Amino acid sequence: MSRSGKVSVIGAGFYGSTTALRLAEYDIFETVVLTDVIEGKPEGLAIDMNQSRWIEGFETNLVGQSTGPNGEGYEAIAGSEIVIITAGLPRKPGMSRMDLIETNAKIMRSVAENIAKCAPGAVVINVANPLDEMTALAQLVTGFPYQRVIGQAGMLDTARFTNFVAEKLGVPVSSVKTLTLGSHGDTMVPVASVCSVDGKPLTELLSADEVDDLVTRTRNGGAEIVALLKTGSAYYAPSAAAARMARAVHEDSGVVMPVCAWVDGEYGLSGAYLGVEAELGREGIRRVVETPLTDSEKALLIEAYEAVKAKQADVKDL
Repeated sequence: MSRSGKVSVIGAGFYGSTTALRLAEYDIFETVVLTDVIEGKPEGLAIDMNQSRWIEGFETNLVGQSTGPNGEGYEAIAGSEIVIITAGLPRKPGMSRMDLIETNAKIMRSVAENIAKCAPGAVVINVANPLDEMTALAQLVTGFPYQRVIGQAGMLDTARFTNFVAEKLGVPVSSVKTLTLGSHGDTMVPVASVCSVDGKPLTELLSADEVDDLVTRTRNGGAEIVALLKTGSAYYAPSAAAARMARAVHEDSGVVMPVCAWVDGEYGLSGAYLGVEAELGREGIRRVVETPLTDSEKALLIEAYEAVKAKQADVKDL
């Protein structure tokens, strides 16, 4: 197995630590760095994960590094080709993603400043909520080219939609194809026109009401989990999504994934981060792929764009 490069994960909570372990178990990176502001936590987790290498059969080395309020410790991410930002407060029951915006904006500014200083060549994958706004803020603060700052949302939302369809119909998830675009929130756009099961259109297998119910559950997928957990939020599926995006960047694969990317004329929309399909490679977003949409789906995507653009315009003041 050929291993190369370094990937760093900022934030060693459940999301961050699970992402770091998934990346290490791919066994394609030389080093995975995990950082956190809680002294000793990332170091302890890295030791624990490294001790699983013999059992799981991977050689990637995990490095834990505590960081301080003035950027102490961030030198550990130097040379990273990819940095995944998971730092930030998770939702509590009854909270929306937007309820986190002011607190997480302060955290994002600090993290992004240190990434720009210590890993200026990295592709940044943000997963902090509210997703679209924090991705825009990460780009603004780092000053990186738009294609090198990406948000993880569409992969997770599409995975949730796929799972709900598979459960509803009692079929393998591998037989289901779904897609979500738009925002990671109330203006999420599940693209029913391209959804299928074993090649059969989803609309031929489920009624319009049944599809709408699955769409609603997908849109509220994170809140459903938060309400059940009582403390904390989802991290198994989200970490899988973020890790797959990082792998696509590292391998320069050109895989097309639903992600939060900057639009610059696609669908006639410009000047905002939006959930779209995009081709991923070594430099981040190679190109945004314009998925064929029905008129009603296009209208919903425009609605999502207008909503997120208005909110993103305000992040510079946070």
